[in-house]
Formats: sequence, structure tokens, C-alpha cells
Amino acid sequence: MSEKKHPEHLALFPHATVRPIQEALVFTVQHCLANRQHLVVHAPTGLGKTAAVLAPCLQLALSKDVEIIFLTSRHTQHKIVLDTLRLIKDHHAATFLSTSIIGKQGLCAQPNTHTLRSADFHAYCKALRTAKQCTFYENFKLKTNPQTPKLFHSLKNTAPNTTEYVLQEASAAELCPYEISLLLAAESKVTVTDYYYLLNPAIRENFLEKTGKKLGKTILVIDEGHNLPARARELLTNTISQITIARAIKEAKQHQFEKLMPLLNALQRAVDEISAPLNFNDERKISKAQLLSALPDIPVEILAQQLNEHADLIREEEKQSALGSIASFLESWDGSDDGFVRYIMKKESRASIIYRCLDPAQLTQELISQTYCTILMSGTLTPTSMYKEVLGFPQNTVERSFPSPFSAKNRLVLVVPQTTTKYSQRSPEQFKTIATMCANMLKSIPGHVAIFFPSYALRDAVSTTLSSASHKTVFSEQPGMTKEQKQDFLERFVRYKEAVLLGVAAGSFGEGVDLPGVLKAVIIVGLPLDRPTLETQELIAYYDKKYGKGWDYGYVLPAISKCMQNAGRCIRTEHDRGVIVFLDERYAWPQYLNAIPKEWDAVVTTEYVTRMKKFFEDTEK
Repeated sequence: MSEKKHPEHLALFPHATVRPIQEALVFTVQHCLANRQHLVVHAPTGLGKTAAVLAPCLQLALSKDVEIIFLTSRHTQHKIVLDTLRLIKDHHAATFLSTSIIGKQGLCAQPNTHTLRSADFHAYCKALRTAKQCTFYENFKLKTNPQTPKLFHSLKNTAPNTTEYVLQEASAAELCPYEISLLLAAESKVTVTDYYYLLNPAIRENFLEKTGKKLGKTILVIDEGHNLPARARELLTNTISQITIARAIKEAKQHQFEKLMPLLNALQRAVDEISAPLNFNDERKISKAQLLSALPDIPVEILAQQLNEHADLIREEEKQSALGSIASFLESWDGSDDGFVRYIMKKESRASIIYRCLDPAQLTQELISQTYCTILMSGTLTPTSMYKEVLGFPQNTVERSFPSPFSAKNRLVLVVPQTTTKYSQRSPEQFKTIATMCANMLKSIPGHVAIFFPSYALRDAVSTTLSSASHKTVFSEQPGMTKEQKQDFLERFVRYKEAVLLGVAAGSFGEGVDLPGVLKAVIIVGLPLDRPTLETQELIAYYDKKYGKGWDYGYVLPAISKCMQNAGRCIRTEHDRGVIVFLDERYAWPQYLNAIPKEWDAVVTTEYVTRMKKFFEDTEK
């Protein structure tokens, strides 16, 4: 327990000292809680936002009949929350239970289930439980099983625990790790979980019912909030391809589900006919009726029900079913027109039909409105007004932007307007120029550097020349890397004295990677603007109609957010010193230059080598 007693407003702050900027955030959170106002807050890396937000929230939760649900975009982000909660318990002898819980699939003790598609896993789990074939679930349900209360009390005593530990202990006791986690969450003041637990209406309803929680008595903290709009849109998006339909037909034939063949054949013909006029990589909008009118004249919900019933039979043996994918898609396709776009896309040799959500507020607005208070936070939540609007926060929501807590002397930010990755200007000569300039920068930077590109294709176009010109060992990120491969990649990268990581803005290492004291520079090549696809055009049009800011909200600012995340990989602690380079002529344009935080004092220059050398020479003095 800490010897120093904090003032009342910092009663549960987990550290012995508090920085002024943290204290300002604590006051802001307390104000919002007291007035039942939501908060959208930009809090840069190093501010200590987790501690500054959790302490006042927990102080209120322990004094009132309210609880905290802390949402993260990735499971790896649970650790800092759990560590902060442990510090609060240790330093203040505070008595409360907290639980980390991830999706049912991640907590499943059954073998070979982690690689299944989400929908297939849940259907397979349901089938096992219905048939009473899951030993872990059956043991948990058995009222007289002494292992259940024994494990429950053991996990309470050691809380907060990682989900890996709960999975290990519950599996060893032959009990369902997911059900044990729900028991713990039901008694917890703080539950740390993933976005989908509350974003997905079906999962949310089940979670709240099983844990006895009520949104009206919940302080909802959403971390890495810049990810929330895309996650919400993705959750309401559904797609099927010609390959999925072909697999479904094969399944139906193999299992002699003859009554499904008219529906599946009609669906296949419809997609073939709609896609026939398209060239490869073409796309065009279609209507709901264009697809539904080709199917048997039966209500869509009945068709989906028939498909799901047969899919369940297949999953009992094979764990996954394309018939279930078709059922899920048809249910979505029959949904709303407002805030959605329906289109067909032909890529290479196959066509896909997509029902794409454009408006994340369709999911988030109702959720936010029901909570006691919602706090949305991130180190790159700018402008806060955009996130407030597109996520459906009410007008009286408080918006705050805090400056970086790190000394400006530790950071050199350069805008180098001598190249571009603009599509119309891409050429072998342009790629060679980019490679040469990056190589010149690498020679002026001691140690480790990360370079982020808009895409793998552009990265590869530059990397051949860059690799031969660089004196540093080159590490190239690959798409689709597993968690273990990413960890091994970073460990090997760090072991070298001089190394450069060639990554992609929206890839595995563009955000969420913490390498304190390692990176001496981050170079951001080009702007990671989305291709002007039909979806992007529709998103711009939708935001223009709804907010009058389509170009900014649908195109420019999401790209800038990725760049800011990339830039944030450089300086992770108050002791780090490094250079951040924005390499593209467009960064010198007002609409992009103004998006770089003012306190970064970005310098537009072509004398980048001179400035870099001086910065690192001054560092050594």
C-alpha cells in the first residue's frame, strides 16, 4: 500500500505521483461522471490515460450501484488494464473483483476450434451443447460438481487474471472456461472485454443477461476509439462469393439435401447473371430486389431458417458449413437500405455480392444512449468532433484534446515534399526516387527505423532498390502473419544493432506495437488513402449528405488517422528521442499539414539529411 495519501479526487490513482496532464484528465472524467455526460477524449501516447480514466470511474463504481465495462479493440490491450487494476488494489488495499473475458471461441477448451469461422464456431458449439457432447460444458452444468466452486473461488482470489490463465485452469479442471469467465464477470465491478461483446446486439443481449448487468448502470470505457467506426461498419457488413455458393451446393448434394437445391441453384444463376457484364476488378451497385426476385417466392426468414437447420446437421460432423454462410448473408441482405450500399464486385475469376454498412451509428448510437456514461478515448482521436458525429454521440457530449506529455526537444518532425505516391504519378522512376531518399535518411539515423507504405504492392515496388542501397538489415512485414510470427519477427528485428522494418500503414505493425527505446525514426511514405472504390465513393456521398463533410470524414481523415498511428510507434516514453518523417508532397498541402498535431512543430523541408544529423548529434552531447 502506498505511504503517500492522495487527495480525495485522486483517491484510487494507482501511482505515487500524478502528472498535471493526468490530473486534468482525471478532473474531466469526474466532471462527466458527475453530470452524466459522455466524453470523447484525444489523449496521446505516454499520458497515462488508462490510469487517469480508470481511477475516477472505479471510485464512483465502488460508491454507487454502477459497474465498469472496459472495451478494447484487441485482446493484447487487456494487459495494461489488468496491470493498472492490480496496482490500484495493491496500493490502496481496494476490494473489488475484475475480470478479463474474450470471445467464446478464444476461451474454448475443445481442440481445433480456434481456426473456424466465427459463425461456424458458434453453430458448432451450440450443436455440441444441444447434443450434450461437450464434456467441459456438461461438467460445468452439473450442480454437484465440486470443481466448479473450487475453481471459481481460486480465480476470485488471484484476480485479475489473464484469459490465458483462466483457459489453462478451467481446461485442467475440465470445466468450460467461457462459462467460468461469465460467472466471474457477473460479480465484477470491472469487466475488460472486446468490442463485439457490446457492439454485436445478439452477443450483448446474451452477455448482459448471463452477467446480470444493465447498461443504465454501466460506465462504458472504449479504448483505441479510432478503430470503432470501422469495426461497427464491418460488423453490419456481410458478403458471399461464387465460391461460397458453389461450396454450399456441393454440401447439399453430398448430404442429399434435395429440397435446398432450387434455392441454391437460383442463387447461383442470379449471381452469375448479375456479374456476367462485369470485367475483372469491376464493381457496380445493385438493388435488394435484383437478388431476391430471382429466389423462390418464400419469405427470406423462412429460406434462412431452412438453410440454418441443414447447416446445423453438417456442423455436428464437420464443424463448419457454407450453407450457414448463405443463411447469414440472406438475413443481412433483406435488411435496411438507409446507411447501407449493395453492390457486386468481380475480382480475378470470381464475383462477390456485398451488403456494406456505411453508418457505424446504426450500432453505436443506441448503445451509447443507454449507458450511465460512455468514455471514448485514443491517442489519435482527432478531430474529436468527427468521432462524436459519426458514432452518434449526443450534442452535450464533452470533447477534450490533450497535448503530448513528452518534451518537444525529444522529437523532430519533418515534412519532405519531394516525392508522391499519388496514383496518377506512380512510375518506376518515382519508386526509385522514394527508395533513394529513404536510403539517404537511413544513413543519417543510428539504430532501428520503421518505414510504412500505403500498401504491400507499393512497398514491394520500392523495397528492391531500397534494400540494396541500405546499410541496415531489412525486415519486410508479410500479410497474414500469425500472432507467433509477428512476435518472432519483432524479436529478431530488435536483436540487430542496425535494422529497418518495411511495413504497411494498416498492417500488423502500424499500430499497437510498443518498442520503447528501440525505434529512432519512423518514415511514413505517401498517404494511405483508400482506393476510390465504389464503397469509398458511397461513403463520401453518405457522409456528405448526413454531415456535409463527406470528403473529410469518408476519405481524408481516416488516412490521416492511420498516419498518426504509424508516427506514434516512434516515441513511446519520456526518455525516447526520435525523428518522424512524412514523405510526400501532399503533406505540405494545408488540409494535410493542418492535420498534424500543432505541438509537433512539423517542419516542411528538403534539407532533411542536415536536420537529421544535427538532431542526433545534439542527442549524443
